[in-house]
Amino acid sequence: MNVKSVLLAVLIPFAAYAQGFAGLGTATQDFATPQRPAEFDFPADHGPHPDYRIEWWYLTANLKDEDGTDYGLQWTLFRTALAAGEVDGWTSPQLWMGHAAVTTPDAHYVTERLARGGIGQAGVQADPFEAWIDDWQLAGPDFDNLRMTATAPDFAYDMQLTAQGPLVFHGDAGYSVKSAQGQASYYYSQPFYGIEGMLSLPGGDIPVTGQAWLDREWSSQPLSEDQTGWDWFSLSLGEGKLMGFRLRQTGGSHYTAATWIAPDGTTTPYPDGAFQADPLTVTDVGGRDVPTGWAVRLPDRGVEVEVQAINPQSWMSTSIPYWEGPVTISGSHQGRGYLEMTGYD
Repeated sequence: MNVKSVLLAVLIPFAAYAQGFAGLGTATQDFATPQRPAEFDFPADHGPHPDYRIEWWYLTANLKDEDGTDYGLQWTLFRTALAAGEVDGWTSPQLWMGHAAVTTPDAHYVTERLARGGIGQAGVQADPFEAWIDDWQLAGPDFDNLRMTATAPDFAYDMQLTAQGPLVFHGDAGYSVKSAQGQASYYYSQPFYGIEGMLSLPGGDIPVTGQAWLDREWSSQPLSEDQTGWDWFSLSLGEGKLMGFRLRQTGGSHYTAATWIAPDGTTTPYPDGAFQADPLTVTDVGGRDVPTGWAVRLPDRGVEVEVQAINPQSWMSTSIPYWEGPVTISGSHQGRGYLEMTGYD
């Protein structure tokens, strides 16, 4: 297979993937779908689920250097399938995409890797845990102790992660409903990683420490056909953590859900309408109007905060473009977090 045919084999499916939100709102065809009650099997469920259409291992981190400067870091591995199941070789229906980014108050560095499954270029194994694409790795003896690396022409990082709390499960014990029509995913997180290591930026190497949050999610149709994008928040608020999302629908309505995470990992799920997020500040990001400041409320927990991007220009100029970056939190609670927004392209 020559270089041109290799590129076509990898990039053409991703072009189709990008046109329709990875098919997230289309019929499931022959793929498996999440069912209630959610039942998890660890460590196996840290690994891939090739009978489902879409899956990700999604890590973000809020970091500081010795001078107190804020940084954000992202490492994400996406798997999407053209058909259920896995086979070895170039006929594999599994596609892999990796995103890595570093955000500073003044710059946003981003890079991407694409791979076809079945040839060893990318993949995930559960025990011992290893997720990789090319030379990028998120790996360790178990899910609680990981080393994370990524390289790009203008940045690199090498980080150690140590879990300081338990896994948490969103929605109904890990069954996360995404629409009034009932579309759902399996969704759990490890929001308690301590992280430390080295950022390598054009100005030199920077030792950093902080907190990281890893999301695991898989499904085959997590969105309804009338949903156009989402605004997702992971907020560390001192006395607890908050995951909340707002799914935008045609006609201007929204579907929301949230999870309150106590310091000991105890969770309280919140249904549609309990979590509120409204844009405060809109920024021109490469000709796009993107909300980079938000009013976020969870009245049941007394949360009424303002969320502001550390760098409003944190655009991910990848095959599937979106906004992703670290945020500050002020108001009823103080803290740091991450914001992801899709569908603004």
